[in-house]
Amino acid sequence: MAETPCDAFVSGGSRYLSIADHGLIGDLRTVALVGTNGTIDWYCCPAFDRPSVFASILDADRGGSFELTATVPARTKQFYFPDTNVLITRFFTEDGVGEVQDFMPIGEGCVESERHRLIRRVLCVRGSIPFRARVAPRFGYGAEPHTLRLLGDVAVFESTDLTLALTATMPLEGDDSDVWTDFKLAEGEAAVFALDQLCESMPPRMCARTEAERQFATTVAYWRRWLAASRYRGRWREMVHRSALTLKLLTYSPTGAIVAAPTTSLPEQLGGERNWDYRYVWVRDAAFCVYALLRLGFTGEAEAFMSFVTRHVIPGDGGPSGPLQIMYGIDGRTDLPERELDHLEGHQGSAPVRIGNGAATQLQLDIYGALIDSIYLYDKWAQPISSDQWDQVCALVDWVRDHWDQPDEGIWETRGGRKNFLYSRLMCWVAIERAIRLANRRGLPADLLRWRRCRDAIYRRIMEHGWSAERRAFVQYEDGDVLDAALLMMPLAKFVAPTDPKWLSTLDALTQDLVSDSLVYRYDPQAAPDGLRGDEGTFSICSFWYVEALVRAGRLDEARLAFEKMLTYANHLGLYAEEISRTGEQQGNFPQAFTHFALISAAFNLDRALG
Repeated sequence: MAETPCDAFVSGGSRYLSIADHGLIGDLRTVALVGTNGTIDWYCCPAFDRPSVFASILDADRGGSFELTATVPARTKQFYFPDTNVLITRFFTEDGVGEVQDFMPIGEGCVESERHRLIRRVLCVRGSIPFRARVAPRFGYGAEPHTLRLLGDVAVFESTDLTLALTATMPLEGDDSDVWTDFKLAEGEAAVFALDQLCESMPPRMCARTEAERQFATTVAYWRRWLAASRYRGRWREMVHRSALTLKLLTYSPTGAIVAAPTTSLPEQLGGERNWDYRYVWVRDAAFCVYALLRLGFTGEAEAFMSFVTRHVIPGDGGPSGPLQIMYGIDGRTDLPERELDHLEGHQGSAPVRIGNGAATQLQLDIYGALIDSIYLYDKWAQPISSDQWDQVCALVDWVRDHWDQPDEGIWETRGGRKNFLYSRLMCWVAIERAIRLANRRGLPADLLRWRRCRDAIYRRIMEHGWSAERRAFVQYEDGDVLDAALLMMPLAKFVAPTDPKWLSTLDALTQDLVSDSLVYRYDPQAAPDGLRGDEGTFSICSFWYVEALVRAGRLDEARLAFEKMLTYANHLGLYAEEISRTGEQQGNFPQAFTHFALISAAFNLDRALG
């Protein structure tokens, strides 16, 4: 949980920490992953989707890292400074206790945002401890060379496209590419390391202990002030607020974009090929996150995303992927070519490492329902949408009305060919139904007669072709017999009553086929080939959807137990990757916005049902 420590050992062990053995810090433009051993092994600068500087999580030898650790055997514990995204890693040794405070300054009075400053304060709080720092950047995903200049207490790392400066309160040594320092701190002593982006208008800037302390206080105040706006006062406040803080870290403040995850190519199965780049704005994922943030009272983030939608997610000419892409760059760009980085071995040898995402050109009809539902909720809970925004909604609904009945790749982005996925039909129904609600509530102009006819036609199609009498369940695609956990959204989207006999039968079938001790698989790849080799773990968002479905069906004891079990799969900081393996390990990109949105939604609805 958010302040529950995790034990780890610094010395020995694998060349790779597990995915879950990391915390996250950031400045609303980019993030860094900090391992329980004190090493930063993922960092892209100056933005989420730019090439990495540290990527040893993807290649321990060639990826680059920023080590800061005790040089004697130590047990470590990691937690967040309460109600913030400031990360503390503590080192317990025979002779003393020390800690590293990691954060990226944010808030009034902090350094220029263009610096993307990363501060590491190391303190000895008891006894004495020897430490070692080693900064080994590897620019351009480890493929771009750089030069190093040591200028007193400043080390300047310069590549073709990016220059970074490390300032330290300890003397630095170096070679052609890396710098390091060994030092010993006694009780009450501290050292500071600050890594900044440089450009012509921003020369190196020192980071003395007093400045680091001031920026620490300012950053803590920023996060606490932001979190204070939360309206959640339920039973799981700590986990809900950690999820909210995580979603905030995944927002790109210059545009209002929300990335699906801040990492790429962390494997869904060790040794498998299901490794994808998630550092982009999935329309579906971001729209669902808006729902969670609105639920908690964070209207500013919802407004920023709606501005992103208005500027960048503009209905196009109806190409192969429809008028919208399923994903966009954080700056709104649409060209996201996928390629493999053959020089990186992948996390624990799990190649390929990919950047870009070929799924960007897929047709996924469900995104229209997710987006229009978020617009409907924003209009209802935050502020009325503009006339121009309504015109865009109408254009999207008209397109959905004309194209809802074609096969697509579906929510899970399968690469095995298009099918008539039931979830896609469901969300097309949502798109039209929410637009009708919005038009009626606001008195907005709309072709309501044609919209209602289409909405009802989709409903009848789902009921006739999406229901399997043999399985006694709604199924993954029309006239099939394969189950799909995405259909847990049927009662959540208010398509079917949560106590409808057909739905209760479907819930039982899903429980029997796809649920393993409260954890939920998306589908069975053996029964429904998706064009990819290998297996995958349970999908965490589906596990939280399952909790909500149980809640709405009135099975509160089962729902609460499933929710509490799911919380035990979080890492030591309350963070979730995309999937959970058969042995309980976290798999896939980390942390995943989708999962944290679903946790918030499940907690909110379970709280409300329990009273």
